[in-house]
Order: sequence, then structure tokens, then C-alpha cells
Amino acid sequence: MPRRDVPLTLQAGLFYCLIFPIQSDFPYFWAMTNPNSYFPAEWLAQSGVQLTWPDAQTDWEPILDEVLPVYWQMAREIMAREKLLLVCRNKNLLPSFLQTEDENLIIREMPLNDTWARDHGAITIIENGNPVLLNFRFNGWAMKFAAYHDNQITPNLFKQKAFQEGIELRDFSFFTLEGGAIESNNAGCLLTTSECLLSKNRNEHLSKNEIEFILKNTFHSEKILWLDHGFLAGDDTDSHIDTLVRFCSEDTIAYVKCNDQSDIHYQALKKMEAELQQLTDQNGQPFNLVPLPFPDAVYEEDGHRLPATYANFLIINEAVLFPVYGVKQDTEATKIIEKLFPGRKIIPINSVPLIKQHGSVHCISMQFPEGVI
Repeated sequence: MPRRDVPLTLQAGLFYCLIFPIQSDFPYFWAMTNPNSYFPAEWLAQSGVQLTWPDAQTDWEPILDEVLPVYWQMAREIMAREKLLLVCRNKNLLPSFLQTEDENLIIREMPLNDTWARDHGAITIIENGNPVLLNFRFNGWAMKFAAYHDNQITPNLFKQKAFQEGIELRDFSFFTLEGGAIESNNAGCLLTTSECLLSKNRNEHLSKNEIEFILKNTFHSEKILWLDHGFLAGDDTDSHIDTLVRFCSEDTIAYVKCNDQSDIHYQALKKMEAELQQLTDQNGQPFNLVPLPFPDAVYEEDGHRLPATYANFLIINEAVLFPVYGVKQDTEATKIIEKLFPGRKIIPINSVPLIKQHGSVHCISMQFPEGVI
């Protein structure tokens, strides 16, 4: 009997996967049949951004006083431009300016493990012109960390009416996927890494072709772009794309580039750059590639390297929240982003506290397009 919580078209596609082998050029059934169905890019107009708030029961506890000012700044900048959906364990633990709901602040209390909203938050698609929320399984980045509460945050938000009335929450809990693992150019291309999506303890029961089939049809994508190289030391996500490569427009890609041949990242990022140079868009055209500088190495007190990257920025209405690390490359990187996003204010966010827990600005946030919150 078909599952009632899975779209019938996807059930049919998955059934077909079990019966027939899928070739890399396999014709997908319904992915791009409707121009009003697509995976929206981050630069489109937004209704709001989700933050999940750190407290002493999360992994932030040892540096809570250091990281809270980062969240305060991000919350203020978001609320100045759009709604903030704030998930917390107890709103009485929030700073005073975040304890009372208003037109730009929505607070929902619930249990949580940690605060990486990019990966436990709902992913939005547009289907027949309407936003639809997708709830994938989050398992702590391939079962590295506990996620039994975080995996329920999106369903709990839906039950607590955090989203607009009538919006659909579609259950994809049979498939493990984090928001940081995928990028959209808003024109039919979805970008990801094989290191993440093909890793053990995510969806190893599925082949690459089967995963590509699911991605195409779930996200109404015409083309899945895979990168096989690139990593950041200290990263727990198995090379999430949002730490390495970002779409800045339909035809422009920003990516991290390392010029220091003695750096551990040099060879892998050079191979990633070569891959990017071979990629083409939905029309078969090469992308405009813009390298981002590689920040000087940042280390924790115990000597391990932290995953500093300028690719982990968050685009919001009229602004870009941009990670900086107190190193000399901050200025150059900021100037590059200013050119990539003319008309948006570039707001530097001190992200040294964030990378101490191996993430950055994009990792702790999840944006929602218009019509969601």
C-alpha cells in the first residue's frame, strides 16, 4: 500500500528505481514539466529566517558567553529586514529584546539537541507557484552526533503553527538530507558533493543514480551538478557544498581557492576548481567562476584546525551576513562579495566563535522564501 505522506509521483519513481536500473541520462518523469515548480535560490525575496538558539544544554556551553553575541547580532540584522523564526528551549533564557513576539519575531519553544538550523530546518520548494516545506531526515551528519530532538524541530514548528496557514509540510523522512548539502541556481541546476551525499550512514542503500533521480524529481531540478573534490579540515559535515561553493546568481559561482601549495587543502581545492571549470548550466553554458580567498589558518587552543571559510555567508533581504575571522583576507573577501551582490549591504559577522563548533553563518540559519512564515 502506498505511503500517504509521500507524493504519488515520487512513489512511482521510487518503484521504478527498484525495477529498472537508472542510467545517468535517465529521463526524469515530472521534474521540469511545470515552470512554476522549482527550488528557489537564496537571493529571492524572503519571508524570514530561522535561528535555533544556543543554551547551556547544547555543545555551545563551554563558550556560550562568546557565541551569544554572534546570535544577538544576526537576530537584530534579520529582524531589521524580515521575520525571525526563533526556536529555543525556554524563551525566558533569551535576551530581553527577543522575549516578546512582534510582527518580525516568532518564538517557538521545544526540546533541541543543538542549533544548526541549516541542517535540521525545513527546505522550501515552489510547486505550482506555491511554497511547500520538505522535512528530510536529519541524523546528526551521518550519525556523528545526537539529533533525536533536532530531527523533530520542523514537525514541531508545523504543529505549533509557525508557518503560514495552509502551507504543506511534506514528509521525506525516508531520505537523509541536510540543507547545507545542496545549492540552487534558481534555473534548474542543483549543486552538491559526492563526499556528502554518498557517505556512509546517510543513504548508502541508494546508488548515486538513484539519489540523483530523487533529487531531480523532489526539487524539480533539470540538472544535478556533482563535485568529487574539496574539503575543509575540522568540518563534520562530509564536505557540505555551502562550505566550499555557492551560487551567487543563475550563472555565477563563488568558490574557495587555496594558493598556498604547502596547505593541506591545496591539492583537493585545485581539483575542485578544475571540476568547476568543466561544469555547465541548464543550457550547456559554463559558469562565471569567482574565487574567494582562503583565510589564514585558525586553530583551537588544543591545536586542531578550524573550518574557516568565506563561502558560508547568508543572503537575506537587502543584505548579506558575511563571516569574517580577524585575518588579513577578510578585507579582500568582503570586497569580492560586495561586487557579487550589488545593492545589498555586506554585514561582517565575527565567526570565530562559530567555527569553534565547526560551522559558520550559513550553518546556523535557514531562510524561507515569501509566503512561508
